[in-house]
Amino acid sequence: MSKANKKPHLIAGLDVGTTKVTCSIGYITADGVDVVGIGTAPNPGMKQGMVVNIEATSEAIRKAKEEAELMAGQRVHDVWLGVGGFHIQSFDSAGMVAIRNKEVSTEDIERVIEAAKAVAIPNDRQVLHVLPKDFKIDGQEGIFDPIGMNGVRLEASVHIITGSNTAILNAIKCTQRAGLHVAGLVLQQFASALAVLSGDERNLGVCVVDMGGGTCDMITYAQGSVVHTSVVPVGGQNFTHDVAMGLKTTQVNAENLKKKYGAALPDLVDLDEAIEVESVGGRKARTLQRRDLCEILEARSEETLGLLAQELKDKGFIGKLGSGVVLTGGASLLPGLVEMGDFVLDVPVRRGQPEKVGGLTDIVRNGSYATAIGLLLYGREMEKDKVLPVDVKASAEGFVHKLGGWSRRLRDLLN
Repeated sequence: MSKANKKPHLIAGLDVGTTKVTCSIGYITADGVDVVGIGTAPNPGMKQGMVVNIEATSEAIRKAKEEAELMAGQRVHDVWLGVGGFHIQSFDSAGMVAIRNKEVSTEDIERVIEAAKAVAIPNDRQVLHVLPKDFKIDGQEGIFDPIGMNGVRLEASVHIITGSNTAILNAIKCTQRAGLHVAGLVLQQFASALAVLSGDERNLGVCVVDMGGGTCDMITYAQGSVVHTSVVPVGGQNFTHDVAMGLKTTQVNAENLKKKYGAALPDLVDLDEAIEVESVGGRKARTLQRRDLCEILEARSEETLGLLAQELKDKGFIGKLGSGVVLTGGASLLPGLVEMGDFVLDVPVRRGQPEKVGGLTDIVRNGSYATAIGLLLYGREMEKDKVLPVDVKASAEGFVHKLGGWSRRLRDLLN
């Protein structure tokens, strides 16, 4: 092993959310990623996943970066940038090529993926991900690993995810103004799913809902592949706004009350418990029932989960989610939300948190860090060929280590 390989390889992720920016720093290891730095900063410059104030967003990124660097004791220059919001759209496509030498090779897979990508994309949009669903060889369906198989005609079905050029360029601009170079773009809910899902859940069928400040970003898997992405324009800010309006208090106090005393089910709190609520305009604070707060949150929770259920029903996925729904993101931490989800969605629901990392696990095993950790895991798969020794890379099961760069990285990423 060369000296270069002995030196730990630093990697960073940047989750630019509607309410906060999170910067994560870690080292690539043989087993995954060791998180050594995490930084957060409030972000007033975003709305529903899109930049509305470049200066404010750039400053939030700078603060989060500096906090993470201070914790890690290392400087970072390149980041994997999470992209999400209401501008994300996705669709299915298919491609077909002739198999050279009558045996499927990595080159054939790359050619058929390119053929599937050859669809008209509007000028104001750009492709973020092209995710293979399955392959066909001479009409034989349901093939997920065609390498080495014999045939004449290879077909691929892919899921293409696109985003608005304007929204993406503004996010990149903010990142660069904070002194960082963008190594690559990653769909935020895709990154979250990498952090919180197991291979079995993907194979059985599962929907991950990343509940952020401005939106609920959804991604659905079936038979190990991404089959659908969507965005519901409701998030934690809506919960906070309802509390502020209902209890006639400030947004800041409403957010604090939600986090400290909130619950999606009023039955979870003591009937006689009281809380102190700040008033607006210098008036005296009031004492109210904690149950009043929870009833406000109950109504918003039920509506939000109802919108998620309707989206899954409209796309025909409700009966195909063998592993149910995984809620993650900061807004998913509301007590009682999972229990309500079991009832409203009528499928198993659990709360997801990053599990596949080392280092600062006590800090990052929290749903609000799912995207930031997922970005590190995605970056690891894209960069590990450059830094891990051959014997580690060859430890993947079966013939995976023999595949070309694109195929191996994708296979490793989704397993």
